[in-house]
Amino acid sequence: MNEELTSVNWVKNIIKRQEIDKYLVDGVDFINEYAISEQLAKNSDPDPIRIRDILQKSLSVKTLSPDETAALLNVTSEEMWDEVFKTALAVKKKVYDNRIVFFAPLYCSNFCINNCAYCGFREANNREVRRILSMDEIRRETSSVLKEGHKRLILVFGEHQRSDIDYMIDAVKAVYSVQEDAPHSGRPSSIRRVNINAAPMEIAKLKRLKEAGIGTYQVFQETYHHQTYGEVHPANTIKGDYQWRLYALHRALDAGLEDVAIGALFGLYDWRFEVMGLLYHTLDLEKRFGFGPHTISFPRMTPASGSDLSSDSPWNVSDEDFKKLVAVLRLSVPNAGIIVTAREKAEIKRSVLKLGCTQTDASTRIGIGAYSDQKTELDLDRKQFTIGDPRNLDEVIQEVVNMGFIASFCTAGYRCGRTGETIMGMLSHCDEGKFCKLNAVLTFREYLSDYASDETRQVGESLIMKEIGEIESLDYFKNKSHLLHKFRTDYSEILGGKRDLYL
Repeated sequence: MNEELTSVNWVKNIIKRQEIDKYLVDGVDFINEYAISEQLAKNSDPDPIRIRDILQKSLSVKTLSPDETAALLNVTSEEMWDEVFKTALAVKKKVYDNRIVFFAPLYCSNFCINNCAYCGFREANNREVRRILSMDEIRRETSSVLKEGHKRLILVFGEHQRSDIDYMIDAVKAVYSVQEDAPHSGRPSSIRRVNINAAPMEIAKLKRLKEAGIGTYQVFQETYHHQTYGEVHPANTIKGDYQWRLYALHRALDAGLEDVAIGALFGLYDWRFEVMGLLYHTLDLEKRFGFGPHTISFPRMTPASGSDLSSDSPWNVSDEDFKKLVAVLRLSVPNAGIIVTAREKAEIKRSVLKLGCTQTDASTRIGIGAYSDQKTELDLDRKQFTIGDPRNLDEVIQEVVNMGFIASFCTAGYRCGRTGETIMGMLSHCDEGKFCKLNAVLTFREYLSDYASDETRQVGESLIMKEIGEIESLDYFKNKSHLLHKFRTDYSEILGGKRDLYL
């Protein structure tokens, strides 16, 4: 009874109404459904000349307006979509060069007090076996991920008093404390950046997350459609408060966390509306803070334990429409990172990597404790959602390299002060992509020496030589000879055994 009372009191103290109201305009949030519907309607059947003008604006690395985004969403001809797709990749290469950043998610707990209709972790799902990792278990999980070659982790938590802010901070410290020797070189390796996917919090708790040294703070709105949000998130739960979640990242930026990440769960409502919602979220962040989200995610709903909705939604997104929404997001917010996850099957990931994605996960396990205990992952009936691409990191990297993309494990921006407004400005001016290219080569060289299979090392070294040739020929580096000199020195030192060198 005391534990139950404590839980009730904990829930009552989560939402701070004053930390919502401060962002509202005349008591209203920034998602105007009438305006979005009007924009989608009035921009139907767009003229090809107008679409090409919009594509040119995106190539200038400017955030598109809602009307421009609505016009792209209304393109119907296959020929024009081909132009959209090609431009999306061109924008990505202009802003981020041709690197793909790799990371792994680490699920720490599946205890949750919410009842989201699409999620296997929801409180009412009696089929779910509840587990929260101890700090020793988190260290073991981290050790297993390091043995694959990862350098970035995103920690994922259910919303529950057992995994509140103190637990999160301890988990971050536990991850950073782990060191493993690389299998080929024997060089010590550790996680260089921990990101967080967690429930919305008050500003005071978010300041503590910043002090713990996290990278990006990620909260997905799930759906921007108010009515649908209410239908899938019961009103008597914390997550049932639409605006508490909507302004989670505003609070994070006010708390000093400079890199935030937005996303929507596609399949809950009309995909075109959700793209518009993500754009409006970006625009409001830009208006209030001078820069938008560091990354945007767009997971599609996949079957989850005990959830009929997750398997049978009327709004499920087809593969073709999924490609379209990825391309439009890349064009609408050209300086944001775009993340495709292992929810998608390998063939779909291949397709959308060519449409401007900048990050992906690999060797993904979503069972609690599943990296160090593979039997946990075999229990496929009890999952938050279904994985589409279970391949290990080396397999995915080899495929990416064969596509002409260089695998990157770079975390330099976080540690060099290239975060928040600084990095978003550098991305808008296409400067950060140059550093991305240098650091991708350095970190990929580490991976090839420390972890890669013979086949991946062979194709990877060939690509690295091509990348170095491009770097040597770029006027940007000829005019910044000190950067080129440091890059050459760092690359030689990595070959000689040094690690974690970056620009």
